[in-house]
Amino acid sequence: MVRDASGTREKLVRAAEEVFAAQGVDGAQLRDITRLAGQANPSAVQYHFGSRAGLLDAVMAERQRRTEAVLAAELSARGLNGDTRAPEGDPSPDLLRALLGALIAAEASELATGRGRRGLRVSAQLSHESGVRRRVPHPTLAGTRYWEVIGRIEECLTSLPEPLRLERLDLALTLVGAALADRARQYLADATPLTGERLFLADLVETTASLLRATAPADGRTAP
Repeated sequence: MVRDASGTREKLVRAAEEVFAAQGVDGAQLRDITRLAGQANPSAVQYHFGSRAGLLDAVMAERQRRTEAVLAAELSARGLNGDTRAPEGDPSPDLLRALLGALIAAEASELATGRGRRGLRVSAQLSHESGVRRRVPHPTLAGTRYWEVIGRIEECLTSLPEPLRLERLDLALTLVGAALADRARQYLADATPLTGERLFLADLVETTASLLRATAPADGRTAP
């Protein structure tokens, strides 16, 4: 029974990845997910995940599990496992680029498989739920290396006022998610991107770093 339940959950998660990616998180129909998963019971999602939101969290948790392993390896390869915090008030461009490079490389590892590409298409629709602006991670991000790296990136931006810093960081992560999701869309459609993947990722790191390090406007240094 336990094996059967686990197998059913896995089928529902995989089906949800496909349907959420194709129809959108808000437009997807649960009946299409249960049908694709081969489940005769229309209440299978509620039974195994409690709700549509619970199923979506399971999809994102599975994707996060895959990228966490890659992120750990990227941080180690770049010498970022130790205490490499930026001095207060110092934007530390080299450290910022290294952290962004590790994070983007981990996320981009999902481009290698159809399942990963669909996951990127889904997660890009949920970037506003990460919790960055409130510093309260979504449950699927709590305690992850991903969330740790976000905090370390913020430490590279202490010259910016806090509200602007958090808003810009959230915007930058949204940009990364949207760019990778669009790349995934092209791969899934067998379209040929304008640039090779190596150049695309290097440019994404530089573009994101430039966005984060842009000089704050004069009226952005005071509270509204």
